[in-house]
Amino acid sequence: NLNAIETGIEDRNRTAPFPFCGNRFEFRAVGSSQNCSFPMAMVDTCFADGMRALSELIEGGKSPRDACAELFGENARVVFCGNGYSAEWPVEAEKRGLPNLKDAVSAAEAFSSPANKALFERMGVYSAEEVDSRQEVMLENYVSCLEVEGATLVEMVRTGVEPAMFQELKAYQDALDATSPLFTTRKEVFGRVSAATSKLEAALVKCGACANTAALAKHCRDQVKVAIGEVRVAADAAEGLVSKANWPFPNYSDCCFSHHFSPKGL
Repeated sequence: NLNAIETGIEDRNRTAPFPFCGNRFEFRAVGSSQNCSFPMAMVDTCFADGMRALSELIEGGKSPRDACAELFGENARVVFCGNGYSAEWPVEAEKRGLPNLKDAVSAAEAFSSPANKALFERMGVYSAEEVDSRQEVMLENYVSCLEVEGATLVEMVRTGVEPAMFQELKAYQDALDATSPLFTTRKEVFGRVSAATSKLEAALVKCGACANTAALAKHCRDQVKVAIGEVRVAADAAEGLVSKANWPFPNYSDCCFSHHFSPKGL
């Protein structure tokens, strides 16, 4: 017979991306291109180092109860059971002295900190050189994704969206007076799409001038990603002004509701 295994009966924090569930951690909403093995290795490394610290306290003469209490007191600031979606939590985290790494580049930079290198070497997981190599791979992957996304977006706009906007604008120009709001509004909105795309193209060109992978990753974060967002906003506005016959890509209605309107059996 197996002995009863005691575990917490409280529900997990559903606002946490990595909640503790009594006897396990849970990864939530993992992307299709992501793999849990790497964060699991990090959690196991931290756990092993925690057990090392606990063992040293007990072997140094402390009782198991006092050793656990000491470690908990030193690390209690990381425990949070409130609403992780709230605006108050980042403020509270800052008060507790917890880092708030808001983007992948910042997280990759922190990965190779002296404290992390010491941890990995102490646990026999990575050497200092391997930590640097892993960081380089993280940054390269980030750069590759944004460069591909940016170049793809430019091509979509130049070869699909702009021709559609031209056809739409020409139809209104031929049918209406050039001062008509129906024409001038479209001209202004469509112009924003082209201007934002030109800005994105310029940001992508500047990628080649970056001195190293870290600088390139920061440029992609601060310039390319921002420019992609601006093209997205402008293109969304244009999509609402272009007729379905001219728009070259599936719109939101096609993506979300087309199954309600498709012929039966298709």
